[in-house]
Amino acid sequence: MSLGKIIDKKNNNLSMRLDRQKVPEHIAIIMDGNGRWATKKGLPRTYGHKRGVSVLKEILKVSKKLGCKVLTVYAFSTENWTRPRKEVDFLINLFSEVLSDEIKELHEESTKIKFIGDLTPFPKTLKKIISSSESLTKNNKKFLLNVCVNYGGRQEIVKVAKKIALKTSSGEIKLSEVNEKLFNSELLTRGIKDPELLIRTSGEKRISNFLLWQLAYSEIYISNVMWPDFNEFEFLKAIIDYQSRNRRFGGIESLPNESFEDSQYSS
Repeated sequence: MSLGKIIDKKNNNLSMRLDRQKVPEHIAIIMDGNGRWATKKGLPRTYGHKRGVSVLKEILKVSKKLGCKVLTVYAFSTENWTRPRKEVDFLINLFSEVLSDEIKELHEESTKIKFIGDLTPFPKTLKKIISSSESLTKNNKKFLLNVCVNYGGRQEIVKVAKKIALKTSSGEIKLSEVNEKLFNSELLTRGIKDPELLIRTSGEKRISNFLLWQLAYSEIYISNVMWPDFNEFEFLKAIIDYQSRNRRFGGIESLPNESFEDSQYSS
């Protein structure tokens, strides 16, 4: 049996275990390990980033096929500016090239693309491509791809806090009106359901300043596979693991004949 047929068989076996009615509507991914993957193979780190783009295209297609509605990916954090200038420049150019090459197909597939983060430091050419891509796809309804660039969760929360503080001090809103609903309405992800599932690749067990507010009750899945080797099989594993979780949102699951006194100390 060929390698391709073996892979298809593995994917089909997992697909049969998948409950299509319980696929997360919104999945967030920290696409980690591109540089390390390339370095381990004796290749430039930039090669890993190129490979990572191909993987994102594959996972985007699988997400749509499974019935997911929103995919949010961490493409460039506020901390990534500290990387070598050559690598940063490569990533910026890669964003421009990929957007220019792929936006037509995304639009034809009725995919809306939205960029989340502070775009101010990026070159004018990239900002122009981003703006035109968002404008072209703004009315698409089938799928939403959020790309987080120059994004930081702490920075987003501080920005929202400042904005609400100004509105409160000016009398535009009352202090009593400040609540989670209001805070949500000022976030960069406003109007979007919080992710039910966060996937992080490369085995790192942290969220790295990603969607700190939005991930409050997200299920977290850590894959030891680096992003360039991530594929449909690994993606299905993550979703099946998610479907095995008991999502209690801070509460507890009552057991038959269990009293409050018995259950209040349950984890």
